[in-house]
Amino acid sequence: MTTLDTYESRCERLFLAGGNAAVRRAAQEGLDALGPQADLYCWLALGHAAEDEDDHDDLAEEAFRAGLALDGDHLGLLAGYAELCLRADGFDHPGRANRAVVLSRRLKELAPESAEADRLASAERWARRGYWDDLRMGAVQGKLRAQQTQEQARALSDALAEGGADAARAAARAAESDGPADRDTAVRAATVEALAGPWNAPVRFLGRYRPAAWAVSAGLALLTNQLLRQTGAVESFSVWGYLWLLPVLLVDRRFASVRKEAEARHVARLETELAARD
Repeated sequence: MTTLDTYESRCERLFLAGGNAAVRRAAQEGLDALGPQADLYCWLALGHAAEDEDDHDDLAEEAFRAGLALDGDHLGLLAGYAELCLRADGFDHPGRANRAVVLSRRLKELAPESAEADRLASAERWARRGYWDDLRMGAVQGKLRAQQTQEQARALSDALAEGGADAARAAARAAESDGPADRDTAVRAATVEALAGPWNAPVRFLGRYRPAAWAVSAGLALLTNQLLRQTGAVESFSVWGYLWLLPVLLVDRRFASVRKEAEARHVARLETELAARD
C-alpha cells in the first residue's frame, strides 16, 4: 500500500515541475486511497491555487477548509490559504480577502520563525506592491524569457551543427527516452523536433541573436516612423514602423510555445515514472 509520505513526495516533485493538474491527481488519488489527510488536502489546494483562476480558487478554498477542519494548526494549510486570501479581490470576494488577516495572525502565533511564515511575509509584501513593482517584475520576467529563447536557439544550432537535422532529432529523442524525466532534456528534444527543419532557419537565426535582432528592429521602427513623418505620409504619430518588431515577437512566441509543450510532456512523463515507481 502506498504511504502518505510517498504521495506527498510525488505531489512535491510534480508541483516543482509545474504540473498543477498532476499534483491534483496525485493528491486526490492519495485521499481516495488513505482517506482524509490534512497534508494531501494542502497539496490538492495548492494544485488548484497555482492555476490563479476563479474556478480553481474556489476549489482551492474548499480544499484548504477541509484540511484545516482536520488540523487547524497545519502550517502549510494556514500559509497557503492566507496567500490565496491575500490574492483575492476585495470587491468580488470580500469574505475571502478579510480572512487573510486571521490566518496570518494564527500562523505567526504558531511558528513566527518558520519557512511558512517567511513565505507568507513575502506574499504580504507582494500584496502591497505598487505600479512600479509590477513594471520591475514584468521587466525581470521578460529578461528571463529572452534568456530562455536565446539558450534554446543556441542549443539547437549547436545540435544541428554536429550532424544535421536527422541526427539531432535522433540524439534528442534518445536522450529524452534513455534517462529519467528531465525538463531541460525535454525542452531540447521538443525544440529540435519543432524547429530543426530548413524552413525554420530564420527563426533559429533570430532566436540565437535575439538581443541584436531586437536592437535592429527597434532602430528600423524608429527610423521608419521618422521618415514617414518627414515625408508627410503621416501627420504626427505612426505605428507602421513598429511592424519591424513583429518577426522578433513571433519568434519569441514560437520558442515559448515549444517550451510550454515540452514542459507538459516532461510533467506527463514524470507523473508516469513516479506512479510506476511507487
